[in-house]
Amino acid sequence: MKKGVFSLAMALVFGVATATEPVADEEKEVKTDASTVTWKAYKVTGSHTGTLQLDEGSLIFDGEKLTGGEFTVDMSTLVSTDLADDPESKGKLEGHLNSEDFFHTQKHATSNMVFTKVKSTGKNSYEVTGDLTIKDITKPVVFDVSIYGSKATATLKVDRTNYDIKFNSGNFFENLGDKTIYDEFDLVVDLEF
Repeated sequence: MKKGVFSLAMALVFGVATATEPVADEEKEVKTDASTVTWKAYKVTGSHTGTLQLDEGSLIFDGEKLTGGEFTVDMSTLVSTDLADDPESKGKLEGHLNSEDFFHTQKHATSNMVFTKVKSTGKNSYEVTGDLTIKDITKPVVFDVSIYGSKATATLKVDRTNYDIKFNSGNFFENLGDKTIYDEFDLVVDLEF
């Protein structure tokens, strides 16, 4: 009888001890070769699209619930995809985007995102607040993330002027006419992990 009571007492103590142990979040590394970052920027006379490559990244989960994430983008991979049939214009645009007028990629080789708050908005859907760093300037951004199995998609708008990218911005220069470039650009990030 004593042995049975002792075993029951130990089971209760052990069960309580293990029940109060915090469960560590699971970090899932992003497969950079299977993930894509697509950008789209707008001007008065149209738009341009292109891609960037992730250098590294991970998402953090508590069970199946997204709780965090961190990503680094290799800015030297910035390319235009809409001018593939016009190599000269493509080269000029990419050169300009990599220059001091825009992302100054020779000096600022990476950009990164760190999730600071994740709020569930429905099944597999989240509103994320993160710190986005471009050109060594960090600003908060809010965006949506959807998770499906081992894939995630994030969409966000970025105001380039928050990162000291003011070239041909109608908010900083007058009389630009059709040379005006809009301040916000779109990012669509498709991740596999």
